[in-house]
Amino acid sequence: MSQLFSPLAIGRLHLTNRIVVAPMCQYSAEDGLATDWHLMHYGNLALSGAGLLILEATAVLPEGRISPADLGLWSTPCEEALGRVLAALRKYSAMPVAIQLAHAGRKAANRLPWEGGGQLPSAAGGWQSVAPSALPFLPTESWPEALDAAGLARVEAAFVEAAQRARRLGIEAIEIHAAHGYLLHQFLSPLANTRQDQYGGGLENRMRFPLAVFAAVRAAVPEMTLGIRLSATDWVAGGWDLEQSAVFSRELGRCGCDFIHVSSGGLAAQQKIVPGPGYQVPLAESIRRASGLPTIAVGLITEAEQAEAIIAGGRADMVALARAILFDPRWPWHAAAKLGAAVDAPPQYWRSLPPGQSGLFGAMKMPSHRP
Repeated sequence: MSQLFSPLAIGRLHLTNRIVVAPMCQYSAEDGLATDWHLMHYGNLALSGAGLLILEATAVLPEGRISPADLGLWSTPCEEALGRVLAALRKYSAMPVAIQLAHAGRKAANRLPWEGGGQLPSAAGGWQSVAPSALPFLPTESWPEALDAAGLARVEAAFVEAAQRARRLGIEAIEIHAAHGYLLHQFLSPLANTRQDQYGGGLENRMRFPLAVFAAVRAAVPEMTLGIRLSATDWVAGGWDLEQSAVFSRELGRCGCDFIHVSSGGLAAQQKIVPGPGYQVPLAESIRRASGLPTIAVGLITEAEQAEAIIAGGRADMVALARAILFDPRWPWHAAAKLGAAVDAPPQYWRSLPPGQSGLFGAMKMPSHRP
């Protein structure tokens, strides 16, 4: 039996297989509101046969957006717009849905990637960013404003409010974004956090605000499956690293964390990364061993046999697909065919089954003849 297609429980959430659709920014919202693009995009992925769909980084505050076109969940209109998308998904798919709640910190207010990226000046629609310390991501960028006590309280409250909105929407799980150089990662890394108060300096202090945000969300939605996206290393000497990530992951476990989605990098322009197939899997394996928590491995996982080996070898509990599933939205179908497993597929697509794959669509009940 394929281990990739075996069931898994994380918190109160039960998955039919270990394939996760990773959160991928679409930069297609309007003032934070989900649009018809999200309906098409997530409708497609909800029919992929994966075990879990995680919605893209969703800003908890307008100033926490990576770009002006980021999805948001800070208001009733945001909640209603996303609710329309989710209602359509649930009509045709039983796939559980999670959401990644995020704040970009000093990496906010950027042009869309296909418009060249880079920080937007205020005259072109940019805004004042905030961060643990007044240190820009790039020397050429405007300086963020260091968060004071009121600013910290506003951010924490925004994560809590967004989590409560997610619960009202019936979303099954939440992933807090503390990776890729965004705000909570900025607090963790000494490269971005040079504060002299209780939120800066030693590891315990740098972990304090991310842990406070996590604990506040955990208290607000105690019944929901709650995890975190973590950059396990900055890939820069003197920055955030795997040893500190192990300590942080154990503290998260004490706060009631249900899973850790392990990525890396994104905090510093001087990072030195040599990507290759499964290059971040050893990080997920180390965090799993250090914390005892279920982990999601991600990063150039492209082949069914590769994903199967990761799960069967106990290196991670789930594998997440990003670019690979954008390129091939039926990746789980094809993986199941290779590994002798079955997936859920909508009845409208049952007649697409290739000859010799009669067991691939587990719930299929089709007549033997095909008109």
